[in-house]
Amino acid sequence: MVLGVFVGIVLVASNVWTEILWFQQMNAARIIFTRWGAIAGLFVLGFLIVFALTAVTIRLAYATRKQASRGDVSASLRVYQQALDSLRPIILWGVPAVLGLLNGTGLATHWQTVLTSVNATPFGEVDPVFGWDISFFIFILPMLELLASFLLRAFGIALIAAVVVHYIYGNIGAIPRPHATKAARLHLGVLAALISVLIGAQYWLGRYGLLTRQGKPVDGAMYADINATLPAHSILAIISLVVAVLFIVAAFKGTWRLPAVGVVVTVVSSLVIGGLYPGLIQQFRVTPNARQLESPYIQRNIDATLKAFGLDDLEYTTYAARTDARPGQLREDSESTSQIRLLDPAVIVPTVRQLQQSRPYYSFNSGMKVDRYTIDGERRDTVIAMRELDLNGLSPEQRTWVNLHTVYTHGFGVVAAYGNTVTGDGLPAYWEQSIPSVGEMGEYEPRIYFSPSAPLYSIVGAPEGAEPQELDYPDDNAPGGQVSTTFSGNGGPSVGNLWNKLLYSVKFGSTDIFFSSQTNSESQILYDRNPLTRVSKVAPYLTLEQDAYPAVVDTDDNPATPKRLVWVVDAYTTSSNYPYAQHQALDQATTDSRSTAVGDFVQVNTVNYMRNSVKAIVDAYDGSVRLFQWDEKDPILSTWMKIYPDMVEPISNISGDLMSHLRYPEDLFKVQRELLTSYHVREAAEFYTGGDRWRLAQETSTVNQLNKQEGQAAPSTAQPPYYLTMQMPGQESAEFSLTSVFVPGGESRREAMAGFLAVDSETGSEAGKVREGYGKLRLIALPSSTTVPGPGQVQNLYDSKEQIASQLNLLNQADSTVIRGNLLTLPVGGGLLYVQPVYVQGTGSASYPVLRSVLTSFGGQVGFAPTLQASLDQTFGGDSAATIAGETPSDGADEGAAPLSAQDRLNRSLVTAANAMKEADAARQKGDWAAYGVAQEKLDKALKDALAAQDALGQDTSGVAQAPAGGADGAQSGAGGVGTGGAGSGASGGGASPQSGG
Repeated sequence: MVLGVFVGIVLVASNVWTEILWFQQMNAARIIFTRWGAIAGLFVLGFLIVFALTAVTIRLAYATRKQASRGDVSASLRVYQQALDSLRPIILWGVPAVLGLLNGTGLATHWQTVLTSVNATPFGEVDPVFGWDISFFIFILPMLELLASFLLRAFGIALIAAVVVHYIYGNIGAIPRPHATKAARLHLGVLAALISVLIGAQYWLGRYGLLTRQGKPVDGAMYADINATLPAHSILAIISLVVAVLFIVAAFKGTWRLPAVGVVVTVVSSLVIGGLYPGLIQQFRVTPNARQLESPYIQRNIDATLKAFGLDDLEYTTYAARTDARPGQLREDSESTSQIRLLDPAVIVPTVRQLQQSRPYYSFNSGMKVDRYTIDGERRDTVIAMRELDLNGLSPEQRTWVNLHTVYTHGFGVVAAYGNTVTGDGLPAYWEQSIPSVGEMGEYEPRIYFSPSAPLYSIVGAPEGAEPQELDYPDDNAPGGQVSTTFSGNGGPSVGNLWNKLLYSVKFGSTDIFFSSQTNSESQILYDRNPLTRVSKVAPYLTLEQDAYPAVVDTDDNPATPKRLVWVVDAYTTSSNYPYAQHQALDQATTDSRSTAVGDFVQVNTVNYMRNSVKAIVDAYDGSVRLFQWDEKDPILSTWMKIYPDMVEPISNISGDLMSHLRYPEDLFKVQRELLTSYHVREAAEFYTGGDRWRLAQETSTVNQLNKQEGQAAPSTAQPPYYLTMQMPGQESAEFSLTSVFVPGGESRREAMAGFLAVDSETGSEAGKVREGYGKLRLIALPSSTTVPGPGQVQNLYDSKEQIASQLNLLNQADSTVIRGNLLTLPVGGGLLYVQPVYVQGTGSASYPVLRSVLTSFGGQVGFAPTLQASLDQTFGGDSAATIAGETPSDGADEGAAPLSAQDRLNRSLVTAANAMKEADAARQKGDWAAYGVAQEKLDKALKDALAAQDALGQDTSGVAQAPAGGADGAQSGAGGVGTGGAGSGASGGGASPQSGG
């Protein structure tokens, strides 16, 4: 018995006490105690109400049993009476207790609804129908609906229990005629009256719920709702109150005719008044006159939707985009063109993994993220990733408990590359790399104990002076080939005593935790290491962005202390109860070709209010979480800050360095752009006709090929939004922005450009102050009279150019695959410029993509060359006048042009050889041996040039001879010298010359 009790205590404590330890270590014990207290309080309240009502009802019905004549009770009922009499304690106490437990548990799940209603913060705005503050619909109405529903269920249970007991003991009956004792009439009449009152309350509350309903043509109360359903709910509520009075009268008068008639009237009224009448109004009044009658209500929906999703300050302009490309056209757009990003974060992860992973137990599973850093006084767009620990890379013999949980405990450092520059071999130009980290980042704490791919748990820490046990990083010059370390932060609960070791052994199902000699008095256990998990636990009311992104920042603006490696998490407050606002399903709106459906950190999937109210950071070393109040005007966050005081820091606590790495969140932008496919139209009449509906542009990148090779799930087709530095028309300067493209909607499937959306994502670098202009949404719409190619048409334009297609097909043969990166759109040169990097990847197990060429397009003109500069020059008549970081403007053909790199010469020679082989084959088939000889001479010269270029690169030339027929085996070394100054174009105007690279 004692052993059983002890085991039970340990089992409970392994879940409960360990949670308390975790929250105490996070300085967030208030979070769990408040939640548990609210859950316990609601459970007790729900239990007591249902238990008391049911117990009193059963006891009262039982106490009046003697008033029934036993002659009126059948033999079968006497059997039930005897059974109930023998089980009376169980019936009187057990049944109410079970019902109380079930209903108390159900009520406890609504703890957030109760807490927010008690601490509700006004919005300062009212709905257009009732004039109530919006907070009534967000906070109070859900509480009232919960209360009415719970009480209706409780009294319904009590009524059923009373009917059963009264019937068994003969207090009510239907044979030979309906009859009931006075006590039963009073008992049942009062319960039925209370239930009728609660039904009336639900009808009355349903009036307010009309404003948040989902329907057609838009959400919210439409003409039929306001003019038919709303009055019907009021009438039904009044009828329910009248029926309640009739039940009371019947209880004292002894006749059930009146309440029976009242119930029939209520049912018929609900069908006729609540259902049929609104349907008739809709069919014969609204449908023939829908545009006129629905317009005022559609306008309410438009206004509310724009307000609820932060679109009311959208800057909307018509953009008469030019489609002609002329020399010098990009001269005035140097700010935008100098930061055109050539590295596609989704493509280059295998490249970074092959060249920067260092050991198989490291990975870049969280991918590369776009950010910006100041390097040598210049703000540069950057792609950055953390080198995380990945235990899947360990060999079977390495996978011991000691290694998995005490030796391999953390990742190490970041890899950062310029977004707009690559090396002469087409590889990322790193400005921070290697282990230990070297580069321009400066001193920072590189160890990564907390990340999405971190182990389930690690045991770290040791007394001062103890020999380090954790692998820090590999070093061939160190004893044993590695440097060891000891975790010195405060990252997890202690397992330095037997009790905690026992609890965590049970929690993680491992006896090794308890018996291991690796643990000591200073040992800590690190778990729940995913940054999103940690934020969701300390802020359970927030919906989180799908991905966290890394940043190396000075969190306190103190130059004397090393920077910290942190995960930045954007968090949202959401609601589905904003009057008249359109509902959006997050799992649909936030899904595109490079992201899957929302994960586990969503409060409600379907929302009609969304604010990026909190910026959170998770320290990658010690796992500490800091929450910052990003939206100081959001009433929902203010409400939760009352519930959990001192858990969210003011925005003034954000350091200047951290501020410079915050950005506009991607998921919010995705929801907003999805809404703007319809809600860019702000006039109700035009909105109703839907003649100007848009849709999101489809993905044109072929990175899906890479995803399939990596074993990822097939993505959807919507093009993802892209971060890049650019300047919108009317914007004073080029800023870090998030952009997306629209094409016409409907069934025509036209792919012309319809609109272009960008949001200013630059937060500035001033401590505690967000830069003016941050979050400004700008939407430019293309006039219907102008046909500007959309992404799909641009991709088709690339594919239809013979020179481009032939070169890409050549590279796409045999042992290499062409991967088209993100198709970026920039409003420059008075029109819209498209830029797409082209990568080539081999098929070997160690293959990785390298940048070979750049495709550009403006209007109907295209460019295709090894460098961005050369490609733009092709597009704009030989001289774009663009300013490209790391490049010198050149047409690549004129005398005095920058010399081609060895890689460029190799590329050009391979293409020339391929063309020569085709000419030779054609001449041979025609029997034109003179032409055949000329082609062979071209082939010989091209192969010699290729060999010379290959020798210059210092690489093996064994694959060169095969290259013309099957693509260069040198694909892994890349091509193009993008960003290095060499231009390979021999063309002027829109087309690409066969010698333009690729």
